[in-house]
Formats: sequence, structure tokens, C-alpha cells
Amino acid sequence: MFSYRHAFHAGNHADVLKHTVLVAALQYLTEKDAALTVIDTHAGAGLYRLDGDYASTSGEADQGVRRLLEGPLLPNQAAPSPLAPALQAYLEVLRNFNPGKSGFTVYPGSPFITQHLLRGHDRLKAFELHPTDSRALSGNIAQLEAGRQVAVLLEDGFEGVKKFLPPPQRRALLLCDPSYEIKSDYGRVLDLITDCLKRFATGTYAVWYPIIPRPEAHDLPKRLKTLTNKAGKPWLHATLTVKSGSAGGGLPASGMFLINPPYTLKAALKEALPQMVALMGQDKGAGFTLDSAG
Repeated sequence: MFSYRHAFHAGNHADVLKHTVLVAALQYLTEKDAALTVIDTHAGAGLYRLDGDYASTSGEADQGVRRLLEGPLLPNQAAPSPLAPALQAYLEVLRNFNPGKSGFTVYPGSPFITQHLLRGHDRLKAFELHPTDSRALSGNIAQLEAGRQVAVLLEDGFEGVKKFLPPPQRRALLLCDPSYEIKSDYGRVLDLITDCLKRFATGTYAVWYPIIPRPEAHDLPKRLKTLTNKAGKPWLHATLTVKSGSAGGGLPASGMFLINPPYTLKAALKEALPQMVALMGQDKGAGFTLDSAG
């Protein structure tokens, strides 16, 4: 149950997609004065060393975020092209965790990206059930001296979120990104979103999922669309593919499905996704999709 460790995958192409979306959503949602509650169902350890044993073993960051950092010289261009604003904002957040000239060695996970963008009256509820990662997350968060702003909970995020919805200020963003190592995670995601919409229909819900040759992975976005359409809520669905599914090992693609997304997000991703493909694509199978409703 606890075999998955995100430290092996930190900064990969899936993180680039997920965290670009997260940064854009948070920047939009924090424009309003009212307090925001952010719920992270699978928070991980919070901070990851890209020069450590885990990340060095996989090398996934080299094919992911480092491609953006090395300079956006896109195909058939003689000079670098400026990154899309959404990618610039994402990298700007990451640079705050890598000051000075020591290089890019620290990758912040979603709870640290979130806390960096929150205001003093906003709140973050970070769930992590893996005992080692939960201890690491608690220790990392303690260094921020964030006080009551951040709560780390050693609980099952699928169940624990229920006590925080609806939030006091009626404004919330939920990020759900389990490892999906257990097939039942796909069904639990659907059950979670169904319950969340009943408890708090106006919240923003963001679901990350892997695109792999498994029926459950193929069906998840379709079922989320059906669920969201039935609830009469707007949605946005973005996918990023960096290589053909048959091209060696590793994750070839992933997707983000958002319910009640910021209205600015589709335009931001329409500009950012082609650059993600150009910079991180590994073969002719690379590509993206972007669709929405409502």
C-alpha cells in the first residue's frame, strides 16, 4: 500500500502539468479578498531534492522541469521564444525555493507551492497517509513557521476532506492526485468528487490522473465529465503526452480534470500546452488535448 514514493518522480512532466495548473488556479482564486481553503488529498513529503538519490535514480526531472529551465529554444527557431505566462508563473514559484547560484536542486511539491501563494487568512489542509512522507511533510512545514495556516493530517485524504466541506468562507480548491497504484483509487476519486459536489457544489475541484493502458484510467475522465455534466457544472480537461505509450518505460502522459475551473485557465493552457509538448516531448507521439464545457 505504501510502495509509491513521489521523490522518484518529482519535477517530471506530470508535475509540470499539474503544478502549472495549480499555480494558475491559485493566482486566480486569491484575487478575491475572501479567505480560501485549499485541500490537498495526497500531499507527499512537500519538498524533494533533485540532486538526491531518489530523483537521480529516475532522472525524470531531466526530461521534465529542467527542459523548461534550460531555455525555451523551440524547434525551427533560431532564438529562444518567451515562455507562456502560465509557465513563467510556475517557474517563478519554483525559483523561490532555489535562491542564489547553487542551481536548481529543490523541487516544491503541491503543499509548498500552495502555501507560497496563499495569503495570511487562507488555510491549507494537507493529507498524507504514508507514515514516512507524513513525518517529512510535518518537519518541512514546521520550518515555514506558518502556524495555523497549514494543517498536516496523517489520515486518508479520500475520507478526511469531508470534515472541511463546506469551508467557513464558502471558497475552496481541492487537489486530488493519488498514485493510482491501487486500482480502487479510480473509483474512490469518483466517489470523492460525487460527495464533494453534494457537500459544496461551488468549490473548485482538480483531479490529476495518469494516462496508461488500463481501463480504469481510460474511463476516469469520461466518468468525471458525465458526473459534472449531470451536476450542471462547468469543467475543463487538459492532457499532456510526452511520448508514445510503447516507447520504453515510465509514464507517457497524464491529465488534469477541473470542475468549476477559473474562467481564465483555458486560455492560459491553450498557450502553455504547445510549449510543454515542444520542450518535453520525446518522440512523434507527443501532444496535448484541451477541451471544456459550461
